[in-house]
Amino acid sequence: MDLTRLLVRAAAGRPRVLLLPMPGATDVRLAAERELRLQDFPSALTPAEADVLLVAGPVPPALSAAVDRLWRDTPAPRARADAHTPSDVTAALSAARTRLAARPPRAAGRAGGDTVEPRDADISGEGHREPGERHEGGREGNGHGHQGQGSGEQGGGQEGHSGRHEGHGGGREGHGGRREGHGGRREGHGGMDLPAGLPMAEVGPDRDGLTLDRLHVPLGPLLADWPAGLTVRLTLQGDVVQEATVDGPVTPAPGTPPPAPFWTRPWQRAAAGEPVTAGEAARRRAAARLDSLGRLLAVAGWPAQAVAARRLRDDLLDGLAEEELPRRLGRFTRRVGRSRTLYWLTRGLGTLSAADAGAAGVSGPAARADGDVPARYRQWLAEVERDLARLGDPSPLEPGREEGPRGGPESSAALVRLLPRLLDGAELAAARLIVASLDPDPDELAVPVREVAGG
Repeated sequence: MDLTRLLVRAAAGRPRVLLLPMPGATDVRLAAERELRLQDFPSALTPAEADVLLVAGPVPPALSAAVDRLWRDTPAPRARADAHTPSDVTAALSAARTRLAARPPRAAGRAGGDTVEPRDADISGEGHREPGERHEGGREGNGHGHQGQGSGEQGGGQEGHSGRHEGHGGGREGHGGRREGHGGRREGHGGMDLPAGLPMAEVGPDRDGLTLDRLHVPLGPLLADWPAGLTVRLTLQGDVVQEATVDGPVTPAPGTPPPAPFWTRPWQRAAAGEPVTAGEAARRRAAARLDSLGRLLAVAGWPAQAVAARRLRDDLLDGLAEEELPRRLGRFTRRVGRSRTLYWLTRGLGTLSAADAGAAGVSGPAARADGDVPARYRQWLAEVERDLARLGDPSPLEPGREEGPRGGPESSAALVRLLPRLLDGAELAAARLIVASLDPDPDELAVPVREVAGG
């Protein structure tokens, strides 16, 4: 058995999976995260690292080019899996592993009748590579600097929180420590195609009146641990954000019914007249905030506690009895809430006062926290503990009085409107932490506002 076959079999046995959640498909994302954890499949953060591209949910037309670009940037051997519903996830992953284990086609060598494995062989069987198209991606260690996340019109970039995070995640250095380029071919600077789709710097005055290079960097729409479909465009001088703008939300195709936001479904059912208890709503709200904590901790570079948050989230959604949760939640809350390292690395970032939040239409934990990133994650922790004590509340849910996970129905949109001001002047490494600490719900952004959650 040749070396290539051995490597392909090893990749198929435990493939690295790049998860691409779509707006309006939170339930599919949760099922995919659970399945990847149960099967112990490592997560990929860039196409360069990935063996399998797992698309969670139907792809909206606005994101089709971005998904195709990520697929093209995934080096062979590779496989793509599409799961439109939670029940599709297991079968889609199994089929992807089967395709991945198939022997790639062999091509004749240049001399002596030798054969070589083509670098960009497509073994997915789905025909996503155009005939004659040359693959420009490569598998480079952990994918630092890879030109991957994005499309021809809007790219995606990722910058982890830089800095030494001692004692978190087994001595891991750097918060996230990962950077994804912004792919796609852009035209600018007199109509020239920019090299490899990367935007070139331009010159402009900085805050001190100096003339420095300005670089335009998009974050999103498809990044690990990022609100699906959200695109934030940054203008940088050095590593400081000089300006930030947010693209409009990704919405379903015309004629397609809008998805029902997953986290507020108990409120939607109660508003429609179904019997829903306050305990059921508290369970869903606590799970949503643990989901937000898991995303923030992953971005901050603390994977062990990110996994702990997601296990608690899944147990709540599975209906685990309340007497089995307090001990685990208490241990998690103490570990995260009292972490001096996490506090020192996030303090002072994205400060949002209660007055400014109220004026912008923000309600819920982001407004009550009345502070920076640590204030917000500690608010989440406190409210999860309060909701845990209410899991057995049999009283009927009153949507007008009991708020949803993000607060009122317009809170997610209001949080997005605040992003440019909160990111202005922040370092690039802090931008993702600020977004993760606000965590607007992409499902709520993808549908018209409906009065289903009180606030």
